[in-house]
Amino acid sequence: MATRDSALVSGGILQRYILSSYSARKLGLTTTANAGGVHNLKVAANAGDRASLLAGMGTGLLVTELMGQGVNGVTGDYSRGAGGFWVENGQIAYPVDGITIAGNLKQMFASIEAVGSDVDPRSHVSTGSILVGKMTVAGND
Repeated sequence: MATRDSALVSGGILQRYILSSYSARKLGLTTTANAGGVHNLKVAANAGDRASLLAGMGTGLLVTELMGQGVNGVTGDYSRGAGGFWVENGQIAYPVDGITIAGNLKQMFASIEAVGSDVDPRSHVSTGSILVGKMTVAGND
């Protein structure tokens, strides 16, 4: 199947699913030519660079590393090991490691507050930093 430009989300509304030939047949739908996954996905920025997002966040966690698998595709429950930096007053305060972040994918997507313009061009998914309003963070000092 030939790939084509096609919006997944437009104006905050889901426009289509990502379906291989197999999954489309199972659902009685038409393939979207995504058998190998998503390629050249571009997520539009609606905010400034990472520093701007940190300033807007105020206090929270900048996640720079995720470890393990922890997504339940049926319930949407999400739990992963993480590392990064604790942020206070919009500034990186200190590094953190060995923590767990958790939430539910539906709630996480709904609580995205901003997408930054700091895109790393080396990936097939083109997006900047993503500011998620609320998640559970657990770990020891």
